[in-house]
Amino acid sequence: MAPAIAYQGEPGSNSHMACLEVRPGWDAVPCASFEDAFAAVTSGETELAMIPIDNSIAGRVADIHALLPKTTLQIVEEFFLPIRFSLLGIPGATVEQAREVHSHIHALGQCRKLIRRLGLTPVIAGDTAGSAREVAEWNDPTKVSLAPPMAAELYGLQVFAEKVEDDPTNTTRFVVLADSRPVPSREELPGPAVTSFVFRVRNVPSALYKALGGFATNGINMTRLESYMVGGEFAATMFMVDVEGHPEDQSMVHAFEELEFFTTEIRILGVYPAHPFRLHRGAEQPAGA
Repeated sequence: MAPAIAYQGEPGSNSHMACLEVRPGWDAVPCASFEDAFAAVTSGETELAMIPIDNSIAGRVADIHALLPKTTLQIVEEFFLPIRFSLLGIPGATVEQAREVHSHIHALGQCRKLIRRLGLTPVIAGDTAGSAREVAEWNDPTKVSLAPPMAAELYGLQVFAEKVEDDPTNTTRFVVLADSRPVPSREELPGPAVTSFVFRVRNVPSALYKALGGFATNGINMTRLESYMVGGEFAATMFMVDVEGHPEDQSMVHAFEELEFFTTEIRILGVYPAHPFRLHRGAEQPAGA
């Protein structure tokens, strides 16, 4: 029996494609929600979960910032997937017959030029691949779907156009989650690494500035910093951070010592290898904080 990896969405979605690329030969298990994908790992139904965390155009994926700090799962890997959309319709139909285009709200927003050029009415669906399945079920030549290329084959649809996204650099970053395990040592992870963590600052003036100062003075590149409210209180703020480095690196040791002085809570979400896409993009762009 092949090992399994869970994902949120329907077969043919970008998350499904990410699973197949990262773990070829594994069983990819669709889940109705992110919580279900997390639960599949904690229950032992699957070994891993593939979760989108942010998109280069749409920003962070909704709910993930709230779910990750609460789970006992650990980030063990990251993956960057270029996002490609195809315009799909039922076999035998023509694109001139199309009147409505169905897809996830982000896909519709990322393919505005095509929608406007064809004069289509956008209709929001819960999932890109789900919209392809629905178009196949409706068997209506006036309805088309914006979905990943894989969905065409899965649902027997005709491809009217490929790579219809407005921005060819559109990319989604995924993280692979596994059941709770010790943070890998520097010896186990000798190459470029990423450390993800959350923290809460003390309620004192300039606490965030002072908490993050150690990363700047120690030359650590911070690639993600997001804030979100906790407990329904505007004064209670958590921050989610990604930095390039391993907690055992001397520079990171000093940075975390300074961070601890100005925070009330710190929790590491994962320490994992930096994906080659990150290293390639980093060579083209200026360093962050």
